[in-house]
Amino acid sequence: MTLATGQWARVRHAVSGSTPDGSLPLDGRRALITGAASGIGRACAQRLRALGAEVIVADRDGEGAATVADALGGEAWVVDLADLGVLEGENTAVDVLVNNAGIQHVAPLPTFSPEIFRRMLAVMLEAPFLLCRAVLPHMYEGGWGRIVNISSVHGLRASPFKSAYVAAKHGLEGLSKVVALEGAAHGVTSNTVCPGYVRTPLVEGQIAAQARVHGVDEEEVVARVLLEKSTIKRLVEPEEVAAMVGFLCGPDAGFVTGTSFVIDGGWTAH
Repeated sequence: MTLATGQWARVRHAVSGSTPDGSLPLDGRRALITGAASGIGRACAQRLRALGAEVIVADRDGEGAATVADALGGEAWVVDLADLGVLEGENTAVDVLVNNAGIQHVAPLPTFSPEIFRRMLAVMLEAPFLLCRAVLPHMYEGGWGRIVNISSVHGLRASPFKSAYVAAKHGLEGLSKVVALEGAAHGVTSNTVCPGYVRTPLVEGQIAAQARVHGVDEEEVVARVLLEKSTIKRLVEPEEVAAMVGFLCGPDAGFVTGTSFVIDGGWTAH
């Protein structure tokens, strides 16, 4: 959906926390968001644009990326993050990096495809490493930067049948902390956001896959598998994740780094 100029002005005023002179917290900043053609990534791009940032919408879905970028007055970057060679040697001049792109595959470990395992780690761990490596020189030079890694409750807890996803997200948690330690002296923060199950195309695919693995219908998967450990019995909305990302990229989070922000409806309270 494309928002007219007047509509964007109202959205920006509602969520940006603009200053009395009308400036916005991320005016003059450039933000790169991966997996931004839909779901959490799109919501993050919308939120950061409302905060004033110029956005780069990265996704392998070229049409989807272009649609989101056009709506936000941003730039589309069509890229398959599993193609790590594209990212090696990159030096990207952005001030905000949101590593969000992800894929999922559900299978018991003895039958889990090694090829799929490697691809998932490439997209969700190696690509974020390479992107951090690409953006940090510019951030260090400017003395300011924000890196937000969209992790998961599965970065903190394990679930059966998700060996690659859990491994990748646990690795992303560690990578994010290392970046926080190295970047602190240069004005760069690095944090993770760990949502429970979010209402996205990725989760919709998981529901069907889990139904096959467990031999139950999809409604039962949502109630008894996805939301079993959540005290709040609903899916997380992408905009709720984006709101946390916006906070971490804004001026009130300058002392916040090296930590994980959990949006899980009480899952990890058990």
